Amino acid sequence: MTILLRLLALALGLALLTGPAAAAPDPAPAPSPEAAPDIAPLPVGTDADYQLGGARPVPARVGIVVRDRRAEPAGRYDVCYVNAFQTQPDEHRSWKKRMHLVLRSKGEPVVDEAWGEWLLDLRTGAKRAALARIVGRWVDRCAADGYEAVEYDNLDSFTRSGGLLSRRQALAYARLVVAEAHEAGLAVGQKNLAGLDGSRIGFDFAVTEECSRYRECGAYVAAYGRRVVAVEYRRQDFRRGCRQWGDRLPMVLRDLDVSPKGVRRFC
Repeated sequence: MTILLRLLALALGLALLTGPAAAAPDPAPAPSPEAAPDIAPLPVGTDADYQLGGARPVPARVGIVVRDRRAEPAGRYDVCYVNAFQTQPDEHRSWKKRMHLVLRSKGEPVVDEAWGEWLLDLRTGAKRAALARIVGRWVDRCAADGYEAVEYDNLDSFTRSGGLLSRRQALAYARLVVAEAHEAGLAVGQKNLAGLDGSRIGFDFAVTEECSRYRECGAYVAAYGRRVVAVEYRRQDFRRGCRQWGDRLPMVLRDLDVSPKGVRRFC
């Protein structure tokens, strides 16, 4: 008993000297991942209007409206037009401050002769990142104005670069600007380059020009199903497109200037 009492006394003394063991702190809660912005998909089963040349009243049957990024949204499912791969013809003065981001040959800008637009220089990662930041600011403005989506024009600009740009460079840049739009909470539309399944790099739908004329509608449908907006500029192509695709896709006939008082017909 004496030995047992001594052992108990020793244990008690140690407890009094050291005090109660400090409780282990609770592990810090892991930061919860930020919820991804809600991205509204392009609706199906409704008509679409293409109003890049200026706003006009929207018929009741139209549920999708595409307007330039500097225009107010129409209050339907609104798609913000952004020329992400070339400059707008009326913005050359502002791009002169960023000529290092404009593609040049022999010191002169490389021009898309059909529209008088300068091609952007996508040849290095640093330039692609700088351009994506500029586009990101435009896209943030689209989102703040109330747009639900953005369409990026001229994905195929590399085909007009005289070999200075490559498809690989264009798609690397496309991934960056798609991420910018998604971060802003906007769906993203592929424009041009039929045959590319842009959904593999994040595009959510497509906006096509003259897919009926060039027999390309099926290529876009293969990638996006019914989430394709089709714009035609010739009556014969529009009529054929309506016969072939009008029951599945929103197809609109517009004048080339897409002007507020110009031609507009729906299937």
